Amino acid sequence: MDRQFLIIDADDTLWENNIYFERAFDEFCDFLSHSTMTPQQVRDVLDAIERVNASIHGYGSVNFGRNLRQTYEQLAERAIAEDDLQTVMRFAERILQQPIEMIDGVPETLTYLAERHELTLFTKGDPDEQRLKVDRSGLGRFFTYVAVVREKNAIAYRSLVTTRGMEPARAWMIGNSPKSDVNPALEAGLNAVFVPHERTWVLEKEEIRPGEGRLLIVERFTDLREHF
Repeated sequence: MDRQFLIIDADDTLWENNIYFERAFDEFCDFLSHSTMTPQQVRDVLDAIERVNASIHGYGSVNFGRNLRQTYEQLAERAIAEDDLQTVMRFAERILQQPIEMIDGVPETLTYLAERHELTLFTKGDPDEQRLKVDRSGLGRFFTYVAVVREKNAIAYRSLVTTRGMEPARAWMIGNSPKSDVNPALEAGLNAVFVPHERTWVLEKEEIRPGEGRLLIVERFTDLREHF
C-alpha cells in the first residue's frame, strides 16, 4: 500500500478509558444509595446532564466530577453537606490516578504502522489531561503530530487535513467512536476505520452514516496490520 495518513484516536482505541468512569459511577451510585431509582435510572439522569455540559465545559475527569455533583444535587434524598459533595468529586478525581492500561497489541501494531505510514494522534478532551495520558503511555514516539481538540466534528477533521497537508483520499481516521471518529471523518471526505470497543461511552454511540470516504470495520486494533 502507498504511504497513508493514519489519524488515530486515543481513549478506548489505544488504552482503556471509559472503564474508569464506569467504576467511578458505580461508587457514586453506592454513595447516593437512592431508595427508588435503579443505577440505570440514575445513569439516565447523569447522561442528560452530560449531554448539556459537554457542549459548555467539554470532557475529561474534572468535568465528569462536575456532572456527578450536579446529579447528586438533583437526586440526593438527604440534606446535602459540603463533605458529601467533596466525596462525590473525589470519585472523579481518582480517575486520573489510574494506571494506563494499554489495549492488547497496541505498541506492536503502532511499531508496524509507523514504519509504513504517517501517524497522527487525534483526540478530544482537556488538553492537559490528554497530553498527560500520552506522556504516561509512552506512545507519543510513534506519532509525527499530536492534536487535542475540544470536539471532533467534520470541521475539526477538515482543519486537521488542511493544517497537515494531508490528501483526504489517503487519510484514515481510526477509532472506536461512531460519533467522534467515524461519522465526522466520513462527512469530511476522509476514510475511516471502526474499531469497536464493548465499553464505549454511551454518548459516543450512534448509527454509522455513509459518507464520501471509504469505511473499514475491524474486530481489534491489531487487525490494522492486515490492511495497512
